[in-house]
Amino acid sequence: MNSFLIVRLGSLGDVVHGIPVAAALRTEFPSARIDWMVDPRYIELLDRVTCIDRRIGVDPRAITYGPGRGRFRETMRELREMDYEAVIDLQGLLKSAMLARSVRGRRTIGFPRKHLREPLARFFYTSTPDPGEATHVIYKNLALLAPLKVQDRRVRFPIDIPQSATAAQISSRFQPAGYVLINPGAAWPNKQWPPERFGAIASEILDDFGIRSLVLWGPGEQELAHRVVETSTGAAEVSPPTTISDLLAISKGARLMISGDTGPLHIAGAVDTPIVALFGPTRPERNGPWGLYDVAISRVQQCSCVYERHCKMPERCIDDIGVADVMSAVHRRMAARG
Repeated sequence: MNSFLIVRLGSLGDVVHGIPVAAALRTEFPSARIDWMVDPRYIELLDRVTCIDRRIGVDPRAITYGPGRGRFRETMRELREMDYEAVIDLQGLLKSAMLARSVRGRRTIGFPRKHLREPLARFFYTSTPDPGEATHVIYKNLALLAPLKVQDRRVRFPIDIPQSATAAQISSRFQPAGYVLINPGAAWPNKQWPPERFGAIASEILDDFGIRSLVLWGPGEQELAHRVVETSTGAAEVSPPTTISDLLAISKGARLMISGDTGPLHIAGAVDTPIVALFGPTRPERNGPWGLYDVAISRVQQCSCVYERHCKMPERCIDDIGVADVMSAVHRRMAARG
């Protein structure tokens, strides 16, 4: 029986972008064993992915130090006994490449040098298929399946949407019009659009469509969410605390998601939520929504701090996106939904 190991530890959005690889492997090898090495924080997401057999939690912070070091060594011993046909490194970092090669699969597949953030990772791979003209990270990931002769590389997300009490309460509260999701946070400050503008968007959506908004927040973002609500003139409310499972269900039930480039945006894309995405220092053609009618508003062409967490300029490029720009995109996306 064929067996495969995917290595993609994080972050949340990047794990989402790797799911089509598991789906393509399952289509090509229906009886294969498909495992995934991931940061324990994202096992909850992969638990909902129906084509994966085993989720192996590896904390990258515990590999070289801490009490988890012994457990990590035990995990690696177990993985070496699996005799994987291929170990596929979707992360492309030196650490992930070393982990992938350390499993001692029959082959270790990763990106060629020009597609790596850390070029030394190349020396740990036995196969480095070139993604060619692929721009989006999803299609780059799928290109790594070429050495395995996987022909069907369609973008699929076999995710089992959970029954969530939190999502059910939200759905009931926002009946009958439903709700728009607003996600103002992001791991990088450089990706965050001003919360007051999100508040203005919520107010205009209520005026134009009669739909109120729910404002999501993650660790350390509750104050940001409250600022959106405070400036929305009563058009938005703060979401209760959510797990990843809650977020899957809440996103599936939303009329629209408005967000910067961050994990919840990509979860929404994976469950087919209509999207309006705001991009400053990152490229939507690489990280953006992939749905046919989704809209990405980008200022990366004028950005001087591309793929940097903090802006070094007097004014951030994402701040050049105005409320009118976003509302125009909202109207186009809502019309496309029919």
